[in-house]
Amino acid sequence: MESVIPRVVLAGAGSGHGKTTAACALMQAFTDMGVRVGAFKCGPDYIDPMFHRHITGRGVNLDPFFFSADTLGYLLDRYGTKDGINIIEGVMGYYDGVGLSDEASTYAAAKAASCPVVLILGAGGAALSLLAELEGFARFRPDSGIRGVVFNRCPPSLYPSLAAAVNERFGGGIRPLGFLPVMPDCSLESRHLGLVTADEVEDLDRKLAELSRRARESVDLEGLLELARGADRLSFRPPELPKAEESVRIAVARDRAFCFYYEDSLDLLRDMGAELISFSPLDDERLPEDVHGLYLGGGYPELYADRLSENLSMRSSILDALKRGRVACIAECGGFMYLTQSVAGRPMVGFLEGECRDNGKLTRFGYIRLRAEKDNMLCRRGGEIAAHEFHHWDCTLPGADFTAEKPTGRKWSCGTASDRLYAGFPHFNFLSEPGFALDFYKTCLEVKHAHD
Repeated sequence: MESVIPRVVLAGAGSGHGKTTAACALMQAFTDMGVRVGAFKCGPDYIDPMFHRHITGRGVNLDPFFFSADTLGYLLDRYGTKDGINIIEGVMGYYDGVGLSDEASTYAAAKAASCPVVLILGAGGAALSLLAELEGFARFRPDSGIRGVVFNRCPPSLYPSLAAAVNERFGGGIRPLGFLPVMPDCSLESRHLGLVTADEVEDLDRKLAELSRRARESVDLEGLLELARGADRLSFRPPELPKAEESVRIAVARDRAFCFYYEDSLDLLRDMGAELISFSPLDDERLPEDVHGLYLGGGYPELYADRLSENLSMRSSILDALKRGRVACIAECGGFMYLTQSVAGRPMVGFLEGECRDNGKLTRFGYIRLRAEKDNMLCRRGGEIAAHEFHHWDCTLPGADFTAEKPTGRKWSCGTASDRLYAGFPHFNFLSEPGFALDFYKTCLEVKHAHD
């Protein structure tokens, strides 16, 4: 299949160069100009797509560790715009991937999806050295794909000289596409897992409006559009995705405590025929009526431990449903923590043994492959799926029904699984292995028929 998708990757020299600020500024600027924007994020990050979604209505992950090149193309085609611009925000430094390699890097995603790349370079405290940095990135790989540069936190008086120097040195091969000045009043707050979520940023709309105004003043938006529209035709083979002939109802926890979901993964369940019903473990009294599945995503249950613990009726409702086998359940990371005995000493649902405590540092983080050690709701023994962990908290009993293996070869046991449950710290995306989605859906159907 071939598709015309105007697209550009925004890459950085490293974390902290302002990729998210630049991406949000450009997405908001194009939106304010009436240009349709498709918003994407390289890597497994949940938080940046929330900002993208706030601006454009949707944010989708393009993760070359999770997905094949064909699936990346399918996601761009399905969720992107054909007549506007698709902006793909990179992750870490452009070439940073698994270990000291470019596997699963922004570069790998750009190459797989044949995207032109614009480098976002932080300009604070440098001048001519910025050209050396730009040239190094452009020449590090012969097929770098770097076609433009935007200087972030750049003094307005410096930019004309920088632009002239880029044109002279690269002869049009790399285009200077403008700059963003220092904007302390537009900063997006952060916490240990990255930015705070979009819903938590004070005065976010005002900040986005100011970012948009600055971008429209000092970034060559027409040049970016031209670059995106010059991208090669996108060629891919759509993945074969399962369909179901009967609907099920799945309750999905969605509030400030549980907000980490891959929307395309949920869309696969919808496409199969599922009705997804949002509910709040923080505010609602009980699970929605007549549901056959329960999805407890990741998030920050530790920040809301008191409120989650005090909502006794919700805890009892979930515990009763799980004990009676009235729902098939997936509980990832924060959702898993919620099902244990306690978080930070506050009682939780208590369906699983173990207590969750803050380790004070990242614990078992990064890309992994999950392999099932026994038959379970999601797969047969030996079934595998790409996944990742990224958390500071740990559990005294993290489970042992899956084996997680990092690309380095390091392994550990994790996850609790049964014929109606997956619960563990690892996150995964159903599009990485649609068979897991199908087996979850089938289990929801079994629950539905068992209680008809």
